[in-house]
Amino acid sequence: MRKIISLNEGWQFSKDCASPAHNDSAVSVNLPHTWNATDGQDGGNDYFRGSCLYTKKLVKSELPEADQYYLEILAANSSADVYVGGEHKAHHDGGYSIWRVNLTECLGDECEVAIVVDNSPNEQVYPQMADFTFYGGLYRGVNLVAVNNTHFDLDYYGGPGIKVTPAVDGENAKVEIEVFVTDKQDGDKIAYAILDKEGNLVCETETTETKVTLDIENVHLWRGIPDPYLYTAKAAIVRGEDAIDDVSARFGVRSFKIDPNNGFILNGVEYPLRGVSRHQDRLGIGNALLPCHHEEDIDLILEVGATTIRLAHYQHDQYFYDLCDEKGLVIWAEIPYISRHMEGGRENTVSQMKELITQNYNHTCIVVWGLSNEITISGSTPDLLENHNILNDLVHEMDKTRLTTIAAVSMCKMEDPYIQIPDVVSYNHYFGWYGGETSMNGPWFDKFHEKFPNIPIGCSEYGCEALDWHSSKPFQGDYTEEYQSYYHEELIKQLFTRKYMWATHVWNMFDFGADARSEGGENGQNHKGLMTMDRKYKKDSFYAYKAWLRSPEDAPFVHLCSKRYVDRVEDVTKVTVYSNLPEVELFANGVSVGKKTAPDHFFYFEVENKGETKLEAVAGECRDESVVRKVETPNEAYILKEQGAILNWFDIDAPEGRYSLNDKISDIMKSFFGKLWFAKTMLGIKKKMPKNKNGKAEAAGFEVGEGLMEMMGSFTVLRLSSMMGMANVNFTKEDLLKMNKQLNRIRKPKALR
Repeated sequence: MRKIISLNEGWQFSKDCASPAHNDSAVSVNLPHTWNATDGQDGGNDYFRGSCLYTKKLVKSELPEADQYYLEILAANSSADVYVGGEHKAHHDGGYSIWRVNLTECLGDECEVAIVVDNSPNEQVYPQMADFTFYGGLYRGVNLVAVNNTHFDLDYYGGPGIKVTPAVDGENAKVEIEVFVTDKQDGDKIAYAILDKEGNLVCETETTETKVTLDIENVHLWRGIPDPYLYTAKAAIVRGEDAIDDVSARFGVRSFKIDPNNGFILNGVEYPLRGVSRHQDRLGIGNALLPCHHEEDIDLILEVGATTIRLAHYQHDQYFYDLCDEKGLVIWAEIPYISRHMEGGRENTVSQMKELITQNYNHTCIVVWGLSNEITISGSTPDLLENHNILNDLVHEMDKTRLTTIAAVSMCKMEDPYIQIPDVVSYNHYFGWYGGETSMNGPWFDKFHEKFPNIPIGCSEYGCEALDWHSSKPFQGDYTEEYQSYYHEELIKQLFTRKYMWATHVWNMFDFGADARSEGGENGQNHKGLMTMDRKYKKDSFYAYKAWLRSPEDAPFVHLCSKRYVDRVEDVTKVTVYSNLPEVELFANGVSVGKKTAPDHFFYFEVENKGETKLEAVAGECRDESVVRKVETPNEAYILKEQGAILNWFDIDAPEGRYSLNDKISDIMKSFFGKLWFAKTMLGIKKKMPKNKNGKAEAAGFEVGEGLMEMMGSFTVLRLSSMMGMANVNFTKEDLLKMNKQLNRIRKPKALR
C-alpha cells in the first residue's frame, strides 16, 4: 500500500543561488517556506525575485520499502528544477499546483535532493504582472510517496488518480468513478466503495474495469452551508487477496445551474452567491501557511456570512478546498492568467488549467473555472482571443459538469468578443473608488443585463481601501474606515437587491501583500480587505456584510462603527450602527438617543458631542459600546500622511474657483486649459516611464492606453502622483508645488465652482 512521508523538516536553504551544488552559506529551514515573507510586504517593489536552492539528504534505509518513490512538491513558486546527486531530473513551470518527480532510478543508499526555485520575471510563466506579491519558495511543503510498481497514477498533472462524477437521479444518485492505473497487470481488479459521512458502506463493487457507475439510493444532497453533506469514494487495486494501492476522494451530490435572470440555483432552489475573494498570504508569513491559518480564514469568511469565495488569482491549497467542501462554500477557482497577455505564455495557461482541473475535479464546492482576470486591460488581440477559446474548449472537454467564467476589467467594453467566450461573465468594477460614483454600479449591471439578457452577469471585484484613518466627512480616495463603510453600504444595497446577478465577490476579504503599492500610508499592501492582513482587526465594513448575510436567528449581533475614531470636532456627530436585528436603540451616557428601524440594516443617529460620551447600542439581547470625545482641533493621528510622500492633500494651496493637485483628472479635463496642462504633463510623465517591447509606456507593466487613461481620470493629481511610484516615476516636493502653481492659474468652469 502507498505511504506518504512528509519531507518538510531539515532542509538547507541558500538564497540567490541557481546551482544545485551544496552551498556553504546555507541555513536550515523547515517547510513551508518563502523567502519573501518580509520584503514582499514592505513596499518599494524591490522584493527578491530570483533563484534559491533547497537541499535535503535522503537515506533509503530510513524510507518504507516500495517499488517506486515519487517526490511530491505541493507548490514551488514559480518555476523549479529538481536535481538528484547533481543530475537534473525535472523542470516545472507554475507556482501554485502539485507536481511530482519519479526518483526511483536515482534514489541510491544516500543521496541529496536539490530543488532550485525561481520567481524571477520571464515571458512564459504566469503571473508576471499583477497587483500582488509573487512570493518565492517551497511554500506548501514536500512529500515522498512510496508505491508498488502497479499504482494509481501519479504522473498526470499532479492528479489524485481518481475522478468522481456524481449526478442526481430523482431521489437517488448515479456516481461514476474512474481511476487511472499505472502498470495494471492481467487479473488485477479494482475494488470500489462509497461510504456515507459516518463511514458506513453505501455500495460497492469489484471489477477489472477502471470506470464504473454506482447507485446511491435516497441520496443525501450537498446543500451548501445549511447542509454540506459529503460521501467518500474509495478504490483499491486488488491482486489476489491483497490490496496493493488505494486512493479515496470525498464528494457531494448536487445539481446547479446559473440562470441569467434568477442567479445561482442549487438543487433546484435559488441560492444567492454573495461573498468575498481571498488571497492566501498573511502578514510576516507570506504564502507559507499552516493548516491553522486556512481554518481561521474559513471561520472568518463564514462569520461574515459569505456563501461563496472567489479563490484569486491562482490555485489554492488542497486543504482549503477541502474546508470549502466541508463547510458548504461555493467556489470560483481560476488560473493566474492575469493583467498582461504574453504571446509566449499560451502553453503555460494550458498546463496550469490542466493542473487546476485535474487536481480539483473532485471538489464539490467548485462550480466555475476562471479563464482569466483583467487580461484585456491593454485591449483584446487576436492572439489573446484565440488563447481564451483554446482554454474554454479545454475546460469543457475536461469537465462536462461545470461552467467557465472570466473576470473582465471595468473598461472592457460589453461588446468585446472576449465577453462572448465563457459561459458566464463577471466584471471587476470600482466605481466610487477608481472612478465615477458609487451610484454607477447598479445601473451599469442593469445596462449589461438589458443588452445581453442571456448572459449571466456578476461582479467579481468591488471594494475600496481603508486603514486606521478617520473622518466625519469622508470622501473618495481618503483611505478612511468611514469612507469604506459608506462605499460598502451603497454597494450592498445596489448589488444584493439585483436578483439576476449570478455572484458578487468583495475585493477582498483580507488585506494582502502587494509590494509595488505605495498608497494609503502603509506601503506594500492592498488595503481593500474587510479585515487586516494579520486577521486581528475586523473593519466596520465586515459588519455591514454580516448584518445583511447572517441570519438573526443564527447569529444576532449589533456593532457600533468608528470605535477607533474617538476625538471629533463637530458639535453634533453622526453615529452608525450595523445589526441584523430589526430595531436598535442608542444610549449616550446612559440616556436614550432614540430607537430606529432600518430595513437595510444600517442605523444612523445624531448625537450631541460634548465632553466625553459613552455610547451603547442595544438590539434585542445584543449590546456594543464605544466612546466619542469633543476636541477643538482635529486629531492629526486620524489624517492620512502618505509614507514617503512629499505632500498630503491638506498641505496644498487650493484657491476657490481654481484647480489644484486635489482635483480629479476628469474634472481638470473639463477645462480647455486644463486639457492642455494635462496633455503636456502626461507627455513628460510618459517619457519617464519604462517602455515595453512595442516602445509604448508602461505603468506597473500595464500599457498606458485608452482604458488605463480612463481609469486614471478618477484620481486626483496628488493621488496619481503618489501611485506613479509603482511605474518607477517619482516626484519631488518642488515638482508637485510647481504643478500645483500651474493648476492654480487655471479657472474651473462655472459648473465646478
